[in-house]
Amino acid sequence: MTKLALVTGATSGIGKAFAERLATLGYDLVLVGRREERLREFAATHPQITVRGLAADLSTAEGIDSVAQVCASEDITLLVNNAGVAHYMPLADLPADKARELANVKVLAPTMLTRAVVSGMQARGEGTIINVAGMIAFSGPAPASAMPRRAVYAGSLAFAVAMSQTLSAELEGTGVRVQVLCPGVVATEFHERQGMDLSAIRRMSADEVVTASLRGLERGEVVVAPGVEDASLLEAIFAAELAAFNGQSPELASRYRVG
Repeated sequence: MTKLALVTGATSGIGKAFAERLATLGYDLVLVGRREERLREFAATHPQITVRGLAADLSTAEGIDSVAQVCASEDITLLVNNAGVAHYMPLADLPADKARELANVKVLAPTMLTRAVVSGMQARGEGTIINVAGMIAFSGPAPASAMPRRAVYAGSLAFAVAMSQTLSAELEGTGVRVQVLCPGVVATEFHERQGMDLSAIRRMSADEVVTASLRGLERGEVVVAPGVEDASLLEAIFAAELAAFNGQSPELASRYRVG
């Protein structure tokens, strides 16, 4: 049976690295991106598989709907929600159009594409959904002195983590796997497009990130953090979150009582 993967943000960086790796694994590909010439170039250089380029802007409702239609109508084996924009700036400085673009690309698009693909995967009893987030998802408690503020960007990645974990539990026993991939700083064009020069910083390659993702699937990991050596750190985060969730009560906590 032919394996079909749909990858968003596939014209560069992690998305392109996924496309390259999946091509070697025999997947046919639907590649989504804004730059049509790069989509055509990838198809031309990979004649051994079927590659369909789908030019779409996932910051728009029309772009999201066009890709969601493909997700709903075709037998997608693997969905990689990778498309991204950064717009690193404090919320007060974030223009409305950039805030909307970020929320559409990193929150609305993954939600709608996953929604479109998941029913077919459940019916077939197999499938994989990978949501690409980042370690900034865990940076919320950091003080202002530790890193520049980027509330919407960090919040969108934290959404990907929570949605992926919850969806994985929803789909337990169906044969559908869900992963959220959380790399740190990666050597791609991503930061350059934001006007950030990180060439002096040691960075992981996009190919290494893909290796971690696929190995994480083999290991059954829902949250994959390619640069975190001590996995118990992640386990401690999740255990603390569940402890807080389970520790709630209908009684007002004593620290909030007056007198």
